[in-house]
Amino acid sequence: MMLRKSRLLSVALGAAALFALAAPAHADDDGKAKIFAVLPSGATGPEGITVGPDKNVYVTTFGFNASGPVAGPGKLYVFSTQGKLLRQLSVSGSTAQLLGLAFHPATNDLLVIDNGGAKVLKVNPSTGAATVFMTVTGGAGLNALTFDAAGNVYVSDSFQGIIWKTAPAGGAGIPWVTDPLLTTTGVPPFGANGLDFNKAQDALFVANTGNDTIVRIPVTAGTPGTPAVFVNSVNGADGVILDDDDNLWIAANQADHITVLDKTGKLIARLGEFDGVKNGTPQGLLFPASLVFGPKHGNGPKELFVTNLALDLRLFGLAQTPDSQWAAQVTRYTVSRIKLGSRRR
Repeated sequence: MMLRKSRLLSVALGAAALFALAAPAHADDDGKAKIFAVLPSGATGPEGITVGPDKNVYVTTFGFNASGPVAGPGKLYVFSTQGKLLRQLSVSGSTAQLLGLAFHPATNDLLVIDNGGAKVLKVNPSTGAATVFMTVTGGAGLNALTFDAAGNVYVSDSFQGIIWKTAPAGGAGIPWVTDPLLTTTGVPPFGANGLDFNKAQDALFVANTGNDTIVRIPVTAGTPGTPAVFVNSVNGADGVILDDDDNLWIAANQADHITVLDKTGKLIARLGEFDGVKNGTPQGLLFPASLVFGPKHGNGPKELFVTNLALDLRLFGLAQTPDSQWAAQVTRYTVSRIKLGSRRR
């Protein structure tokens, strides 16, 4: 049972605690979702998020507001770590539906998924100028991306149930894994979504949003094995990242919190909550879509950034969800920050 108004549920892992409290003056904020940034007037719901080599926070938007879709090109917003808007860019040659993004670990190129265009773009983070990095075939719904140690790029396809792969330089994607566990007939209507490798890179974890599952794909010397459900019942599993201890941090978009699992799949924390909509602005988490750790300080990052997509699924002809009427009230979209105290990573 999920207590929607609970501030923080933390379950001990034997003698190892997930969190060590920070200084008493700040401890009350640990685990709570606070507004980090409010997107400018006219922006649509934020989806993708990453932290750049410059330590700034980069956010893409999905192209839908409370009234429905907007026209392209897609938008990229860059914030300082204090939440100040540094620049707002239009991504050339893109549709309005921009999703996952990340800086390539080898080249520092910014890769952005154009969901509406079924392609991955290489984007100049200062100007928004873009070229095509990766193309795929079929009725693709590209969603999120990650990298292996060799710099190969892996992209989830929510509609076709495929994990696409391309070499570090890009090009035509090849189907690396295709499996029914990566498709869905559920709600929200997205199958394969957030994805990340574990530290040993012998497993790729993929969220299936409509099925409320995390799927584990074993990997041997770069070759994928048979996917299997790792855990069930993560309500609207969306963005996924793994930390240095192989804990999974999952944006549960239909539960409005962040679910944290240890490497065995055991729940160790739930962070954040929904606190309503005030003057058109979500408070706390509302349809959290993607997440990223902030820059490391000392033993590790002290904060988590989360995009609030605040998406009303009735816009797609679906029945309402518990968040739909709240999402319909949103006029200014937000990114949240969750303090992690002095947790060691």
